[in-house]
Amino acid sequence: MTIERNPTRLVKIGSIAIGSGSPIAVQSMTATRTQDIDKTVSQIRDLVNAGADVVRVAIDSQKDAEALIEIRSQVEGNLSVDLQENYRLAEVIAPFVEKLRYNPGHLYHHEREKPWEDKVRYLADVARDNDCALRVGVNCGSVDPAMKAKYADGDSISPMLESAWDHCQLLDDYDFTRYCVSLKDSDPQKVIEVNKRFAEKRPDVPLHLGVTEAGMPPDGVIKTRIAFEQLISRGIGDTIRVSLTVANNRKAEEIAAGRQILDDIANGRVRSVVDYGLKTLNIISCPSCSRVENEAFIDLAEQVRDMTAYAQDHSLTIAVMGCRVNGPGETDDADLGLWCGPTHVNLKKGPESIGAFTYDEILAKLKAELDALIDQKSQAAV
Repeated sequence: MTIERNPTRLVKIGSIAIGSGSPIAVQSMTATRTQDIDKTVSQIRDLVNAGADVVRVAIDSQKDAEALIEIRSQVEGNLSVDLQENYRLAEVIAPFVEKLRYNPGHLYHHEREKPWEDKVRYLADVARDNDCALRVGVNCGSVDPAMKAKYADGDSISPMLESAWDHCQLLDDYDFTRYCVSLKDSDPQKVIEVNKRFAEKRPDVPLHLGVTEAGMPPDGVIKTRIAFEQLISRGIGDTIRVSLTVANNRKAEEIAAGRQILDDIANGRVRSVVDYGLKTLNIISCPSCSRVENEAFIDLAEQVRDMTAYAQDHSLTIAVMGCRVNGPGETDDADLGLWCGPTHVNLKKGPESIGAFTYDEILAKLKAELDALIDQKSQAAV
């Protein structure tokens, strides 16, 4: 099956390139704690051996950066660093990686008095001086608050697009074009819509595709496949990541799933998906990564899936998030949301906080809230 790809510019990332007709690259992200050097080295090796073109590692402190420098000395492959909220760590780690990823919505956390434009120019300078590519990573649950405030509460796509376009324009004006963009959501239909709209205006910018918090396999693979089929078949997408909630020793499944989806699309083995709108229970959960503060999160996600099986026929969404970085914002659109801390799980009903409960308490609390929602919807239907 011949697919006419968007005419994106070429962006070099270490030993590979994306865009300009290059093969679609497959990425993943470590789920180990970055300061656990041995486990992180082992996971990177597993991912590279599984065929990962790029492996992303998160850092949020000087100690994380120092650990990643040591990790770099022990592994092959192309490394991308997720700067999370501390953008100043870029100059520390850039000499040791091939790509820097920053989230426009996180730039305001540090040095709040400094304009975001100055911070982006700084990142571009660091990337240019250290032969690195950049990824502008826009997530639905962590859009810059000032940008989000410009649009209606129900419009999550417009602030993402405006943020991405503004950052692209600034980088272009600054004569830095070695970048790609990602626009992610947990809803495949929103991923399709936001990336189509971005590509219509900026077909020259390589796109990193992904459905964030896709959840556990097989559902997480299916959701991701839906988005990828609709976008890649239209020539949109230059690198991909399948984000799955799996145990650390299974992270290579993300690479296998990504390769299989690409192979299926290339050979015409696609499903015709017009509307993802589920009429049944939808559980979204984020991929296990180094931001997770308690690995019990993975077990909890599976327990939530099993416990809620009785509610499969109800059109409700439950979100299970593993960290404080994206969890609070990315549970807002779910009927019920859980985001996990070191010792407690925060339970939400839409954007409203219900409380924080221990890992032993949370399932009973969730069931009570789920039952109440089901009763409420049943009464409304009468």
